[in-house]
Order: sequence, then structure tokens, then C-alpha cells
Amino acid sequence: MEERRVGTIVTRNSYGNDIFFRIVAIRPGEEEPEALLEGLDMRLQADAPCSDLDEPPLLEIFRYKQRLLVRHHKQISQLLQEHHAKGLLKGKSEQEVFTWPAQAKPGTVLHIDGNEEYLNLCMDTYKQLQIEAVGIHGKEEDFPKVVSEQLKQKNFDILVITGHDSLLKNNCDKESVDSYRSSRYFVDAVREARKIIPDQEELVIFAGACQSYYEAIVDAGANFATSPERVMIHALDPVFIAEKIAYTPREEYVEVKAVVDGTITGAEGIGGIDTKGCYG
Repeated sequence: MEERRVGTIVTRNSYGNDIFFRIVAIRPGEEEPEALLEGLDMRLQADAPCSDLDEPPLLEIFRYKQRLLVRHHKQISQLLQEHHAKGLLKGKSEQEVFTWPAQAKPGTVLHIDGNEEYLNLCMDTYKQLQIEAVGIHGKEEDFPKVVSEQLKQKNFDILVITGHDSLLKNNCDKESVDSYRSSRYFVDAVREARKIIPDQEELVIFAGACQSYYEAIVDAGANFATSPERVMIHALDPVFIAEKIAYTPREEYVEVKAVVDGTITGAEGIGGIDTKGCYG
């Protein structure tokens, strides 16, 4: 068996090589070494025997990344065009530095992420969308503490709590938080946030990642969460949720369908409640 290395991009043979992952750790298994994997563009964390992994050709990896970049650029360009059409931004082109109307600005975001690479991508996207955002990288198990500390220091309109998650192997009870890799931390982080700011209009919360325990996260107080059908979500979906809220006027409600329609994943991966915007 070919030796696997941390950092290598791989796919899983047992799943039809459908998702590209990066190996983030290799540890002993019962019969052979197991790799801890994180999706390249999906907020999924998984384990796999090293023998189940396949290294795609470099050309295939390049094409995969190119498709991601094209989709990302298309989505951002569409949002910027919509902002211009509504008069939310001023400027002649996407490359120019935009200035805000003096009387209004989009909501501010605190984005806490378990994946540093995804966090950097999200922060770049917030910047392109002219949304003021603070980004913090940390381990999912530390999210409740981080949320509490940050919300006590500064006020934000929108809180994004995301990273990696998945249904654990051999756990078919989807109504038990113990069946999920990280959902417990998302639930606890949302609860901590609601201890400080109970009002769902004063602080809008998105929480979750791939296959997360949607019902428990919403019950904890999130406005939006993943994943109703326990499907994968895209790395940038939290940003697109935050963007919709940030640019909706404070006196207006944005329907869940309108928010979800602006994501890459759609209604199978994201749900929530009608929520007032933060633009103003």
C-alpha cells in the first residue's frame, strides 16, 4: 500500500471518489492506519482507512480547483451586481474601492471557524462584499468559550459559527447529539450566545457545518442552521447567509427561502426562521 502523507489531496474509493479531501492527520487504526480528512470545498470531516484513499492526478485536482474558483467568482459577481442595482454600493466596477452611502451600512459579522483555510476564504469574500467582519479560527470544542468571550467584548449584528462536522460511523440515531462529530459544540456555542443576547433580532446566528444536527442547533436559538437533510454544505454558504441578512433593511424580514436560495447548497442543507435584516 502506498504511504499516505498529511497534506495530500485524496478521494475515497468506497464513496465513488465523489469529494476531494485533504489529509490533516494520520493515526493508528484497529487493522491499518486511518486518515482524518477535511473537504476541500465542503465543510465535512471524515475518517477513512488509508487503503480506501486514492490520489487523483494533478490535472484532475487543478480542474477541480478551477471549477471552484469559477463558481465562487460567478456568485460574488452576481451579488455585487444586485447591490449596485439596489444602490447599496457606489462605484463603476468591481475592481474599484466602493464608498458607502452616509446614512446606511450593512450589518457587522463575527465569524468563528474551525478551518483556517476556509476562514481566510470567507474573510476575503466578506471584503469583496464590503461587509465588516471579524474572523477567528479555533477548534470546534472551544467554540462556546470563544463565543462568550467575543460577545462580551464587542457588539455584532451577525454571528457565524462554523467549521467541520459529520454523522459518525455506525451512528444511525440522527436525534442524538452523540451521533455527530461536532454538533454538540455548535449547540453549546449558540446557547452561550443566547445567554448574552437572547433576542434573535438583536443578534442573528448561523451555526453548523456538513450533516450537523439541525433541529438541536435551531432549538438552542440559532436563526439559521445546518443540515435539515444531513447533507454536505459548501465552505462559503455561511458567508452567503450572512450577506443576505447584512444587506436586508432592519425594518424588513427576509424569508428563509430567499436566504437559502442564495446559497450553493440549498434547502436540503440549510434552514431556519424568517429574520429581520441588519442594513441601516
